[in-house]
Amino acid sequence: MRTVVIIGAGFCGAVTAAQLLRKAAEPIEVVLLNRSGLMARGLAYGTRTDEHVLNVPAGRMSAYTDDDESFLRYAQSQDAEVSANSFVSRRVFGDYLEWIVREAVRVAPAGSIYRPMVGDVERIQPLAAGARIHLSNKRVLEADRVVLALGNFAPGDPQVGTESENFYSSPRYVRDPWRADALWVVKPDEPVFLIGTGLTMLDTLLSLRARGHRAPIHALSRRGLLPQPHRELEIRPVYTTGLPKRLPSTPNVRDYLRGLRHELELAQTEDVDWRDIIGGLRGATPLLWQVLSMRERRRFMRHLRTFWDTHRHRCAPALGRLLDAERAENSLRVHAGRVVGYAEHADGVDVIFRPRSKPETQRVSAGYVINCTGPESDTRSCAEPLIAHLREAGLIKPDDLGLGLIVDGEYRLVDRQGYSSPTMYYVGPFLRAQHWEATAVPELRRHVAQLAEVLHRSLAQQPEALVLS
Repeated sequence: MRTVVIIGAGFCGAVTAAQLLRKAAEPIEVVLLNRSGLMARGLAYGTRTDEHVLNVPAGRMSAYTDDDESFLRYAQSQDAEVSANSFVSRRVFGDYLEWIVREAVRVAPAGSIYRPMVGDVERIQPLAAGARIHLSNKRVLEADRVVLALGNFAPGDPQVGTESENFYSSPRYVRDPWRADALWVVKPDEPVFLIGTGLTMLDTLLSLRARGHRAPIHALSRRGLLPQPHRELEIRPVYTTGLPKRLPSTPNVRDYLRGLRHELELAQTEDVDWRDIIGGLRGATPLLWQVLSMRERRRFMRHLRTFWDTHRHRCAPALGRLLDAERAENSLRVHAGRVVGYAEHADGVDVIFRPRSKPETQRVSAGYVINCTGPESDTRSCAEPLIAHLREAGLIKPDDLGLGLIVDGEYRLVDRQGYSSPTMYYVGPFLRAQHWEATAVPELRRHVAQLAEVLHRSLAQQPEALVLS
């Protein structure tokens, strides 16, 4: 029996396991390995806060490319009032992922084994046929194929002057707001300062308010841009997909932006919503990214990335209204600028920042500083032990922009020398390095389905697999 070990049990890990089991022609053993006991959850769907809702309507959140209404049917089985355009609790989506794995186990070929396992991977040792996986508890697993389904590591510390870097070891600093107990230290009447104004900031604000926090919340990012909201819709949107065909044959960021602005101007005259123009770029985004030179990609990252992210990765309409209400009441105060230092004192910490386009610095007093800059994706310097091991062993190749990892056309990890691994694969948000759009379910489920097909083909050509020790 062939053995596949999947490291990481969030969306990509869980759905890869389900696809391998439900599509297998022969008995297969699938080990789903996670460092915590939360299988099929990950950071996003492990939340127990009901205010944390999906950023995509239920009708577009199926885990399967061949069954678009899979999640919708599940959500409606839990709540008959859910529609295709409902923004459902992320906790419910985590329940759904657990359910699809159970269903996949049920329909897998007789003799198949599904083995969820809690453990921390320290290193991976490639073998002549397969790989050996060493866990921190000294256990060793052997497998024919290894899938890394990693992503969403704790954010890196924002850069400040060397005299303030010691603050990052202070109990007044929360590096990872997704850690289970991270926000319990914040008292209801203590102001907080959030670094970042995107979706992680919004989730943190919701978590704090759900815990009874009532003091002012400050949020700062380089441009001070907030997530744009989705529309309230009764029917599925119809995206305008003509723009990619009208972009110039010699790709550069300036022409991309000029073409998008022109399309948006036309849309206003034709009563077309801007979201439909952005949505129409979704399928073409990987190719538009891939044909850009490295220089142009850097230009996009420097000047336009934040604008793209706030318009492309939107929040639920109700959360958009909540942000508006918080700002109208001055309970959420958004700043554009850059943190340049911290001054900790007995009652808290003063955050010193330079507002955008202004020479003078400002100070804001807070009880805690919370890092909401989003998941770390720079595998060139990421301190995550497994990534560090793979990097030092030359088994992975980080991309030049710090967006993720290089894989070949069959999701095989490319090593430092540029060779594709015969046994190690990757699927997850680090695909952004080559596809740009690789963080949302509609894109990731496609990558997972393609990877599962690759693995089935590869295993069919492999001599008898190693056993789990």
